[in-house]
Amino acid sequence: MCTKCGNLEAIHLPACSRRNFLKFSGAAALGAAVSRSLFAASDVKPKPQNELTPDEALHRLNQGNQRYIQGVMKRHDFAAERAALAGGQNPYAGILSCADSRIAPEYAFDTGRGDLFVVRVAGNFTNEDVIASFEYAVQFLGTPLLVVLGHEKCGAVDAAIKTVKDGAKLPGHLPAMMKKITPAVQDVIGQPGDLLVNAIRKNVMLNVEHLKNATPVISQFVEEGKVKVVGGVYRLEDGSVEWIG
Repeated sequence: MCTKCGNLEAIHLPACSRRNFLKFSGAAALGAAVSRSLFAASDVKPKPQNELTPDEALHRLNQGNQRYIQGVMKRHDFAAERAALAGGQNPYAGILSCADSRIAPEYAFDTGRGDLFVVRVAGNFTNEDVIASFEYAVQFLGTPLLVVLGHEKCGAVDAAIKTVKDGAKLPGHLPAMMKKITPAVQDVIGQPGDLLVNAIRKNVMLNVEHLKNATPVISQFVEEGKVKVVGGVYRLEDGSVEWIG
């Protein structure tokens, strides 16, 4: 029996419980609203030609790279695209690229605005922020292809080699970066061939695996065949991309 009203069946929540319930309900409603607004972005398809399967997206990147190598790139009318892209985006590939100034994925694959979702960091390695960025791309933008793009003569990988082999000490926050790259160096030390070349390739391959297995979002999309993760190494001399992994 309720001590407040005398009703045998009535149950009154304490005031604090009611307040908590209202707070919880409000937070849940807000979360649902935010999710809906984010998912709404995936409904905007300003570039219908970007609705591709993972294999089609990789083929399109390769075609663009061939044009770039030959110097016969398309003329992109950026002004004409602005109005459509102001309302949303549907990039057909996400690229994890080194921050090296000689590497420009948009040029290397001869793409226009709204085609690539690019994340750049020296050494092209994954971390929580990189993974979260690509989670957004595949979950909310429908991006079917993720690429880890390394490149020849990578200074970040070379620095990691020097820290591993020679015990070099680097200033500032650079040692934290080296920790992300040194596993690739350690894996290839002693192997035949050029150590820098081997480490660059291994760094790409390790980060392809990191992305493929990034739970809970990307790994699920990969398992379902909706997203493919591949690696590539950019050649500085001719601009070609060698696909690996």
